[in-house]
Amino acid sequence: MKLRKLLKSMDVLELTGPDNVKVKGMAYDSRQVKEGWLFVAVSGHQIDGSEFITQAVSNGAVAVVSESSLNMGSGVAHIQVSCARKAMAEIAHVLHGKSSKRLSVVGVTGTNGKTTTTYMIRDLLRDAGRRPGLLGTVAYEVGERVIPASRTTPEAPEIHSMFEQMSEAGCDSVVMEVSSHALELQRVHTIDYDVAVFTNLTQDHLDYHKDMETYFDVKARLFEQLKKTDRSAVINIDDPWGRKLIGDKETKAEIITYGFNEQAIVRAYAATIDAAGTHFKIDTPWGSADVNLQLLGRFNVHNALAALAVGGSLGLDLKAMVKTLGKIATVPGRLELVKNRKHRKIFVDYAHTDDALKNVLTTLREICKGRLLVTFGCGGNRDQGKRIKMGRVAAELADYSIVTSDNPRKEEPAAIVSDIVKGYENQDQFEVVLDRREAIEKAVAMMGRKDVLLIAGKGHETYQEFDGIVIPFDDREIVKELF
Repeated sequence: MKLRKLLKSMDVLELTGPDNVKVKGMAYDSRQVKEGWLFVAVSGHQIDGSEFITQAVSNGAVAVVSESSLNMGSGVAHIQVSCARKAMAEIAHVLHGKSSKRLSVVGVTGTNGKTTTTYMIRDLLRDAGRRPGLLGTVAYEVGERVIPASRTTPEAPEIHSMFEQMSEAGCDSVVMEVSSHALELQRVHTIDYDVAVFTNLTQDHLDYHKDMETYFDVKARLFEQLKKTDRSAVINIDDPWGRKLIGDKETKAEIITYGFNEQAIVRAYAATIDAAGTHFKIDTPWGSADVNLQLLGRFNVHNALAALAVGGSLGLDLKAMVKTLGKIATVPGRLELVKNRKHRKIFVDYAHTDDALKNVLTTLREICKGRLLVTFGCGGNRDQGKRIKMGRVAAELADYSIVTSDNPRKEEPAAIVSDIVKGYENQDQFEVVLDRREAIEKAVAMMGRKDVLLIAGKGHETYQEFDGIVIPFDDREIVKELF
């Protein structure tokens, strides 16, 4: 594609050098640049991409995009823009054939519930005869290929490349998790969403966003991308931030609320939980039904309502959707029962906020006939304010806790744990075992026949990160090894 065609997609402050060069690809990592590619110099928290322009050119870059004014010389074009990340998304969108316009795109944002909700929507679409792709925390599904996810929402070039691959593989839709980082860093700029979903908002990522109002404003940007009247905004009316979103943000899209609230357009009531699953009734614009989930928890009622609202907005049959939801037995790392020879009730969950931990422990309390045990930690170099809150939740809802390491990253595990245990009032409510494997072993050894154990924080993850070193570690595999 000629550079001059790409230039039409972005606001150019200054162009130096030729605009007729052919651009064969793009990269924001100079090491990945190939002959005939365009390099976008983006700035991160620790690295400024402008420092690697020379390397990109030596690797064959024919054009460079940056926020600074430069004269490259040697026939290399330089495009100065006000926001390199925004330009990168615009270039990727055009370079990959504006593939999002050929797909029905569903974006799901919120603090908790994104992964389960996207899996539910994916299954609803599949069973309706559609061919959805998936982008999320656990994996990227591109046609028949399943790729382990590197982050919840990839950078714009990866997103649009996978959109193009999905389209070529016969996909007609895509369901994607949209993180607050992705919205703030313009990764999803230019994506033409058909449906946007807001699950909830609780404290997380305040190391990055600083306060809840800013965090909310970033999440709300997803709904500003619904610029047509035939689009849908699916919003949790039970969540206070969801109600704020409904009241604050103007959108041309149809607003479909969901929840237990009597004003909800997709409403649940008469919910009960037992060892077999979660049962509730629903009223929707497309009819009423009884829903029986194998998944546990009131929070999974919300996830199911969001999925039903999306499916209904896309014209799916209600009875068929209810049947599909009833078949979903598990979502990786989301209150996942780890089968074992002694039939102990051991669950692994990704809960890494106080609200998520509260939801999961409350759910397990309803099926627990003995003691409710929990093993958990908190990630290093992340929002420190939620640590004491998670300790308080565990102290209140569990009978006993073993506090351990999660992904310490560049923090000392002992320092992280010391923040968590401030949430406990009594020393007899918990003990500290810093080695996560040993903590799981001890918790399993403590279990009686009627006890329930929750191993929280890592869920689907298959690694632990210590000071830049990543080692294989899977809570589920550790449990299986013990039996």
